[in-house]
Amino acid sequence: MNTATPPTPRSVTATAPGKINVQLSVGARRPDGYHALTTVFLAVALHDTVTATLAAPGRTAVTVIGTDAQRVPTDATNLAVRAAQLLREHHGTDAGVALHITKRIPVAGGMAGGSADAAATLLACDALWNTRTPPAQLHALASELGSDVPFALLGHAALGQGRGEILADLPVIGPLHWVLAFAHSELATPAVYAEHDRLHALRPTDARPRPQPPADPALLAALKTGDATALGAALVNDLQTAALSLHPALAATLRIGAAAGALGSIVSGSGPTCAFLTTDTRAAQSVARALAASRAVRRVRTVDGPAQGAHLVPPRTRPTSGRT
Repeated sequence: MNTATPPTPRSVTATAPGKINVQLSVGARRPDGYHALTTVFLAVALHDTVTATLAAPGRTAVTVIGTDAQRVPTDATNLAVRAAQLLREHHGTDAGVALHITKRIPVAGGMAGGSADAAATLLACDALWNTRTPPAQLHALASELGSDVPFALLGHAALGQGRGEILADLPVIGPLHWVLAFAHSELATPAVYAEHDRLHALRPTDARPRPQPPADPALLAALKTGDATALGAALVNDLQTAALSLHPALAATLRIGAAAGALGSIVSGSGPTCAFLTTDTRAAQSVARALAASRAVRRVRTVDGPAQGAHLVPPRTRPTSGRT
């Protein structure tokens, strides 16, 4: 019997999905500066891919190609670089890595593209360095990196609470057919939350955010049964008003998608990507054509959900990234 240890790979590739928050309810600001959130995440088939290759001890380098690559930092502020460094510190290793990121998820678009990169990096480096981190520890490390990173690891659909990092799997019948409209500019998440707080400070005390918003039972039921019409009617994002305040042109994008037959429309996360739920592939293509013809957006993509969370990619295969 051959008991030899398999050779350590010189490179490993992992992929992770973008997300849509089909519910994003924002509660009161917490003492640590974060807001209490109740959110329903849905992973969609638009993926970023990270290839991790062995490098000199202690070294972390990163290159980026693809969508919005020029907007992605390649220094220590890159979330994938931080993920590699955190995993290295956790295991007390000086292993080096060169990260090559292929972007498909828009940067600063409200779809957690940076979080997807971090999740894929955790998996790829863990396999590359043979550190064999248990899933619970990977989740804990992901939580240190950002509120959306744990869901990028998990994928599919989940209820997120706390600041979004406390997750519970949700049953969902798919596929659900979406159109994504990418704006000409971007929005920074801290700026959107700050605008949300400013707008809510103008409201009467009894209309201000509650400590912990509830999940919407109608929305959860629609996911569970795959009722796209009911889900479209239940979509809600408490950050949408703030995103529209900072980026008024988004209102026209939402109107165009609705007029083209979308079952529901929503700003994704902190924006400015807008997501439109449709009945089927044909309806999605019709909505996509209307949005593309309007020139209100820089690019349109059709995708399905739910999608698998972060996972390793076998050699010589490529992840599906959605339909164009």
